[in-house]
Amino acid sequence: MILLTGVTGTIGREVARRLPRDRRVRIVARDPRRVTGAHAGAEIVTGDYGDPASLARALAGVERAFLVTSRVGGDDERFLEAARGAGVRHVVKLSAAAVSDPGADDVITRWQRGTEDLLRGSGMGWTLLRPRAFMSNTLSWAPAVRTDRVVRALYGTSPHSCVDPRDIADVAVRVLTEEGHAGRAYTLTGPEATTAVRQTEELGRQLGVELDFEELARHEARAALGGRHPAPLVEALLAGAERQRAGAKAGVNDAVREVTGRPARSYAEWVRDHLSAFAA
Repeated sequence: MILLTGVTGTIGREVARRLPRDRRVRIVARDPRRVTGAHAGAEIVTGDYGDPASLARALAGVERAFLVTSRVGGDDERFLEAARGAGVRHVVKLSAAAVSDPGADDVITRWQRGTEDLLRGSGMGWTLLRPRAFMSNTLSWAPAVRTDRVVRALYGTSPHSCVDPRDIADVAVRVLTEEGHAGRAYTLTGPEATTAVRQTEELGRQLGVELDFEELARHEARAALGGRHPAPLVEALLAGAERQRAGAKAGVNDAVREVTGRPARSYAEWVRDHLSAFAA
């Protein structure tokens, strides 16, 4: 039995769609009504990281689990405790590439490092997936692209090797269904480093329109992020942007090909498959 968490989010949803239909799959969610895309045979149960009894029920009979958390705090620790108690053999954790960067010390990176340490010391088998930023983050540009034909972002020429969420999900499915990945940490990137300016150009090319790029000042970016995130998370994202400007996120590797046998998708491919979100 494979247990999936985070299925109402970007990566978990793609993993649920891709797991083979002949695998026994259980999905745990706070609100099962929000789960979409899972195959018909998947079992969907209600559970919450803050409810140990619900975690115990969800983990009963599970051999492998995919762990996705989004709140800085004790969710990971509670899940791992319950998983160990239920006899889970292998946990695949969605982490972040920044954990391996000694220059990264923001609240998000410290939390992810701490969770990785807990998992490695849990006695269970483990695999760590450490992606760079998701290509799908540029969906936040869609409203301004549709109405004003403009992209507004911080540090438009700073390089980053963003990755297609579908590639992360493909790697996760292989790790969850194959042997040979225990004790491995995979940093997942796209095939090349790009910039917000070049992404804007690619969007305009495929839309057949001319898009402008407007670089936000730091205080403007802080205000925009503050409308969506709590202050500590905003500061962590701004710190990440500074590291990106310094070149810390430009590195590319071949882990997607190593695990899946095919190259990582480019940003142009991601745009082609999501162009309708940006079209007027």
